Amino acid sequence: MRAHFSRLAEHLRSQLQAGEAFTLWLSAERTDFVRFNHGKVRQAGQVAQSYLDIKLVLGEKHVSQNLSLAGNDDDLPLIDRILIELRAALQDVADDPYMLLNAVPQSSERLDATALPPSETMVADILAAAEGVDLVGILAAGPVQYGFANSQGQLNWQETVSWNFDWSLYAHGDKAVKRGSAGKVWSSEQLRIEIAEAREQLALLKRPVKTLAPGSYRAYFTPAALAELMSMLNWGGYSEKQLRAKRSPLLKLADGELSFSPMLTVTEDTLQGLAPAFQAEGFIKPDRVPLISAGKYAGSLVSPRTAKEYGIAGNGAGVWESSESLDVAAGSLPHQDVLKALGTGLYVSNLWYLNFSDRMAGRVTGMTRFATFWVENGEIVAPLNVMRFDDSLYRLLGSELEALTVERDLLADPGSYGARSSASARLPGALVRAVNLVL
Repeated sequence: MRAHFSRLAEHLRSQLQAGEAFTLWLSAERTDFVRFNHGKVRQAGQVAQSYLDIKLVLGEKHVSQNLSLAGNDDDLPLIDRILIELRAALQDVADDPYMLLNAVPQSSERLDATALPPSETMVADILAAAEGVDLVGILAAGPVQYGFANSQGQLNWQETVSWNFDWSLYAHGDKAVKRGSAGKVWSSEQLRIEIAEAREQLALLKRPVKTLAPGSYRAYFTPAALAELMSMLNWGGYSEKQLRAKRSPLLKLADGELSFSPMLTVTEDTLQGLAPAFQAEGFIKPDRVPLISAGKYAGSLVSPRTAKEYGIAGNGAGVWESSESLDVAAGSLPHQDVLKALGTGLYVSNLWYLNFSDRMAGRVTGMTRFATFWVENGEIVAPLNVMRFDDSLYRLLGSELEALTVERDLLADPGSYGARSSASARLPGALVRAVNLVL
């Protein structure tokens, strides 16, 4: 596909008229999808697709079109026809004063050296580890490719090979143990360990359910639960545009009015993530962008449009200025000591239905989900009924944050609506002194 993409860019350059410029953005995948239910394979197939965004530029005017590629010579006449349509559309659009394209060509290529085993092998490992339990989930595995090219001769290419297994062990009613596993290297042993741990929690879900009264409780949030909390900050929190517009939930952090715990350090770590290291206007992303450093504001994600609008330096962020490769620094609490350190309180495996209850105060509300347990004296004693919490992230990740775990999980976005997502986050678990339960 890389050679074909380069050929399309060269062909388009040869068709340009005076004053015209273009950018190309390609996203492609070849993914094996396998769906499991009741511990058996219920559906298997492969998705192979390539999409190309063509942007035609004339002065400060631009128009674009998205195409589905065949990957062969049929794509050349298609591009010629679209080019004619884009030229006609340019006559009807206004100038865009905030358009900013990379004017200094920076070509690059990144190819993952890792290779996954055949999907049949991965499926066999999953079925062996989950024998005798009701496993439900979807495995997605294979290469995802991104490409950028422009009329100046710049060409960027990235191919990342990864897998993502979004799965649950179902117990009964609304009780299940939900997990997410992902990576660039497949380990049948690690998968066996994770499913074995889930089996232990599955047995605990058979105990009588406990209901808590509203109040304040100690709690441990697994990496998956912490990811849900951190995702709320991705609703404009890392965006320079939202900060300038006074709509960011991190406005008080940036102003120095509030802070998080010194234990909290958050970075956009493109180098270690799965997302492309370049973006649709041709700018190269830094390997790392500090966002929160030891609880203090460290910076924002700045798109080219925001950079031009405010006359500041950009850092390769996409148009939404949201994190695609989030990294939360590890702490000092070993995973094996989590229950002992928790003592008595909630073990929260998952959260859902999160929303802001007070955006500017960083206050969020949501529900516990699936395998959430009541712990006494360092031992799980009962599963909990679903509870609603309402609390400030500045409290949970600030004054009430007691420890972060040494171990961290790589959580890949399992989304595949339209195309497979390349967003990911690496997070520890979090022990907090108190979380406010309201219902």
